[in-house]
Formats: sequence, C-alpha cells, structure tokens
Amino acid sequence: MAKKVVASLKKADSKNLVKVVKMVKSEKSGAYTFKEDIIGKEFTEEFFKNK
Repeated sequence: MAKKVVASLKKADSKNLVKVVKMVKSEKSGAYTFKEDIIGKEFTEEFFKNK
C-alpha cells in the first residue's frame, strides 16, 4: 500500500502533495492511533495543530 501512495505522489501534477502521519491518543482507552492523510504542503502546519 505504501508503494502505491509513494508512486502517486511522484507524479508531475502532484508536486505540492505530502503524506502526513499524526499520532493521536484516544480519550476512552488511552491507546494511541495514527491518523494519516495526503494534503497540500501549505496545510501541513494546520493539520498538526488540530486535534
């Protein structure tokens, strides 16, 4: 699956896209989960600020 995402990010028309992964702690169980998304470079700071 990761190879497919990396290959799609290498296309010429998607140079401004990045894959971001954020670790989020669950309030119910206390376990950590990972939130992944593919967003534009200009939205990376906003992605990590939001909980």
